[in-house]
Amino acid sequence: MHYPAALLFLILANGAQAFRICAFNAQRLTLAKVAREQVMDTLVRILARCDITVLQEVVDSSGSAIPLLLRELNRFDGSGPYSTLSSPQLGRSTYMETYVYFYRSHKTQVLSFYVYNDKDDLFAREPFVAQFSLPSKVLPSLVLVPLHTTPKAVEKELNALYHVFLEVSQHWQTKDVILLGDFNADCASLTKKRLDKLELRTEPGFHWVIADGEDTTVRASTHCTYDRIVLHGERCRSLLHTAAAFDFPTSFQLTEEEALNISDHYPVEVELKLSQAHSVQPLSLAVLLLLSLLPPQLCPTT
Repeated sequence: MHYPAALLFLILANGAQAFRICAFNAQRLTLAKVAREQVMDTLVRILARCDITVLQEVVDSSGSAIPLLLRELNRFDGSGPYSTLSSPQLGRSTYMETYVYFYRSHKTQVLSFYVYNDKDDLFAREPFVAQFSLPSKVLPSLVLVPLHTTPKAVEKELNALYHVFLEVSQHWQTKDVILLGDFNADCASLTKKRLDKLELRTEPGFHWVIADGEDTTVRASTHCTYDRIVLHGERCRSLLHTAAAFDFPTSFQLTEEEALNISDHYPVEVELKLSQAHSVQPLSLAVLLLLSLLPPQLCPTT
């Protein structure tokens, strides 16, 4: 690549940054589970990939598992500091779960949050909705709506999730919303025919970025797209860069047995490219180095 072209590329790249949002069913996360060294190490490495992660199926009654996990995450690689935001325990019986957001507090902050008022008891675990700031001029804030459905009522809960979206959009006067989590939206829990009849599929504007057919399960014997991320809003969609399930067993060289000690789900993640348009960006070290290597006739003069 010629020097001017390379310089232009680096300057343009310098004006945008990746922002990764993830959802992970950590499969019955307890204090005893996170106290196991390999489990803790793997969970920390998964969380450190993301700017915001929504953990699901946190069932720790002691209240100590998340602080311990947060402590180890903040000691890990200097990519923090991280903070957490936890829902109350949610459920219909003695079995209760908590949604927990882990987020990089130097890149994003919680602006507001609430537990959806499920007055008709449509959800086993009602969504814990949160609005986050983003380091972007194009999209300065974004609403996340996590849901872990019960396999017995997937269709009912996902149709109800559409109405949660409507309420959230009105509450914060925004169309830029991400719905995410273990929807159980595949295989025996929800056939393709029923999936395609959901309001979240038939109503315009919803972009299912974890495609049908992408495996989000750890076991080799299963191939189901249970975990999903759904984008809504023109600004949000315009920033979409990539979306995928994260095959942590392969990335971290774990056997299936070792991986199942962590979870039977893969995390799912979406990466946004947050343009810093209309603001002056400091040049990165790479750009400054390239400037120093330019021939004198190509360098700016005064």
